[in-house]
Amino acid sequence: MGTLGYTATISIDGYAADADGDFQWSAPGDDVFDFHVERMADVSAEILGRRTYELMRYWEAEPAGEAWSAAEHEFARRSQSLDIVVASSTLTREKVADADVLVPHLGLADVERIVGEAAGEVEIFGPTVASEAIRAGLVDHFRLFIMPKAVGGGLRALPGDARLGMDLVGQRVFQDGTVYLHYTRAR
Repeated sequence: MGTLGYTATISIDGYAADADGDFQWSAPGDDVFDFHVERMADVSAEILGRRTYELMRYWEAEPAGEAWSAAEHEFARRSQSLDIVVASSTLTREKVADADVLVPHLGLADVERIVGEAAGEVEIFGPTVASEAIRAGLVDHFRLFIMPKAVGGGLRALPGDARLGMDLVGQRVFQDGTVYLHYTRAR
């Protein structure tokens, strides 16, 4: 049986994307990216919404004309080894890679089943796809990368109506001022 983790890069005022839907301001520096590569060793599966799934397809193959760094190659290798569950009511089976699972409507029972069958941690990405699991108290680990930037509004990283008790179990400050906070759900 696995555990469920929610990882988000957020502004200091709590948003994963700004009011225009942009999140380019949250691109990680080299040391943050290296940290992401390291932490992926414990991840066995990811639950992604449509947008995140489409973005993560970038890591399927090095684009022509680009030269990935060693860290990017390792991130791609680790990403490709994960079990991927795509939660989307708009994608079709033809638009999802053969090895990936498509779930048109992700419910709490689906999340519990996926985590129950996982060999390690299951990461659920994206505030929208994660919101129901967060509200229900299913998320075991919260990994928040807080950028030194306020965006003034947009897509909240955590549901506004979530009531959660958390215990801080890890923290780190990176060279660019990004602060990493790792919380577990209070038992």
